[in-house]
Formats: sequence, structure tokens, C-alpha cells
Amino acid sequence: MNFEERLDRIVARSDELRDVLSGTLSGEAFTRASREFAELSAVVERINRLRESEAQVRQASLLLTDPEMHELAQAELTSLQEGLPKLRHEIRLAMLPRDEADARSAILELRPAAGGDEAALFASSLFDCYRRYADSKGWRFEALDYDEDELGGLRGGIASITGRGVFARLKYESGVHRVQRVPTTENQGRIHTSTVTVAVLPEAEEVDVTVNDADLRIDVYRASGAGGQHVNKTESAVRITHLPSGIVVAMQEERSQHKNRARAMTILRARLFERQRAQLHDSRAADRKSQVGSGDRSERIRTYNFPQGRVSDHRINLTLYKIDRVMAGELDEFIDALTTEEQAALLASDEG
Repeated sequence: MNFEERLDRIVARSDELRDVLSGTLSGEAFTRASREFAELSAVVERINRLRESEAQVRQASLLLTDPEMHELAQAELTSLQEGLPKLRHEIRLAMLPRDEADARSAILELRPAAGGDEAALFASSLFDCYRRYADSKGWRFEALDYDEDELGGLRGGIASITGRGVFARLKYESGVHRVQRVPTTENQGRIHTSTVTVAVLPEAEEVDVTVNDADLRIDVYRASGAGGQHVNKTESAVRITHLPSGIVVAMQEERSQHKNRARAMTILRARLFERQRAQLHDSRAADRKSQVGSGDRSERIRTYNFPQGRVSDHRINLTLYKIDRVMAGELDEFIDALTTEEQAALLASDEG
């Protein structure tokens, strides 16, 4: 099927959905049809603009034979022809297959890996970086779990980031982040290399994943703070084990056992949903470990070199010499470049 035939089919499907939606459709079928129609509408709008421009090109071409209109027609024709490739490119991008989870909110998980205390300190800084990025986008950032050590480092952190299209932007952050800097505890000025693992999961709804109560083992215990000190005297902390998968989620951030259980279930659903997506799509990993790897220093997607003030993304060979601004949450330059790279790969595959 050539390009024009694909455009005809999209327009025909859009017209068909419009007729269906104006009929007696209701319930889940109406929701599905509405979602598909909305997705196609953006493509159809560009197709209409393309075809209108092509019609104007034909009209201007006819006027070239008129001596009085030749100069004006030539100028219009040149302008129209220059815009056609851009329109076609926009349509090809709009036609690319979409990750159905792109529009969703996300669950962000950070863990220090190699590097001990220094890794934990960088994990804390990176957690704050994502908080600032979320703020700049107008998203809601809620720390679900934040386990701080005695030095102010982060043993592990989980956040819910709520907003439209969060996963589409943050999914590129999954992987190992490497930091090179002189720790504050280093007396001889030696640069240390540490790593932090980041996992970004699309937030799951209850309808996405069926969790049977019989598959869960739920333990409650007293929450404890840094150094093992009890922060309350009630058994408010919750540990949920999903027996079929072996996934364990522990939550103690809230003083309410009910709230901790609800938060733990949110994270459990997200992990199960990602595992389900991984099984459905060969391009994704078989489980969460593929996102974060082992945390080894040689396994990384991005390096933050503080002495040189640079941040390098190794997937696209992009280096920015503005580490302070990146750590302040200015991530768009990396994310935009990664998005463009992925689109280019999809276009090449589609055209091949």
C-alpha cells in the first residue's frame, strides 16, 4: 500500500467512526471509538491541509500559461511546493505507531547502585531533578516512598508523577545514570564514579491488571526511620508480596496503614502492568531489570561529570556543558533529542 492509499484509508476510517459515534453506540464501545476518532482527527487535519495545498499547486500550475499571471503564479507555486515536504513529514510522524501508555501518568523509582554513600547522595539530587522537571511541566509530583540515610542520601525513592503525557516524556530516563565527581568526604580530591538506577513505569489503572486477593501476602509492621529508630508505635508500615510474580512492595511513608496499603497497591499494579506490556511487546524487556540493569559502572545511559560540568547521553552521543541547569530540571534538550531519534528510527523502519 503506497502513501496516498494509506491516507485514503485513514480518512475513510475517520468518516466511518464519525458516523458510528453519531449513532446509538454506548458504554465501553463508545469510549474506544471516541479515543480512536480523536487520535485519527489530528492526522486527518494534516491530510486535509496537504490535499488543499496540492490542489492549490495544481491551480497555480495552470496559471503559469497566462502571461499576466505567470509571475504571481510562479511565486505562489514555489511557496506551496516548499511547504509540501514538511506537511508530508508531519503526516508520517502522526501516522507512526503509538505506545498506548504514552498519554499516562508514571511511577518513578530511583535506587543507588554502585558507589555507596556517594551513590545515595546523587540519587537524592537526581530525585530532586525530576521533581523540578515535573514542576516545570505543571505535573503533580508526589513522593510515595523516600528512604533517607544518615548523610541525607537516598536509599530508595518512589514518586507518582501525574499529568497528561508524563510517560511519553520520562520513559527515556529508564536506565543507569553514572556520576563522576569528588565526594565531600574525599580528602585527596579524587574523582569517584557511582551509579543510580532509574525505572519509569506507566501508571496502571485497576482495569489494566487483575490482582486477586488470594495472590497477595500482606504483612504489617512498625515503620522505622534512619538508623532503625521507630517513627511511630503502631503497625502502619505495609509489605505486599504478589505470590505468582514474586514482586514485593513495601511502604511506610504514611502514618496510616490504609494509605500505605493503597500506595503499595499502586506501585504493584504499575510493576505488573509493565511486566504484562513486556510480554506483549518483544521490544521491551521481560521484566523491570531490563530497565535498570545491574547498576554496574560500565552499564549506563547518561554520565554526569561534575569536574568538567558536562552531561553526556550515550544513546544519542549528545553532550551538554550545563550540568547545573540539567540538575535543576532542564531535561527537555535530552528528551527532545531522544524523541526525535526514536521517530527517525520508526520512520526508517516504516519506509523500509
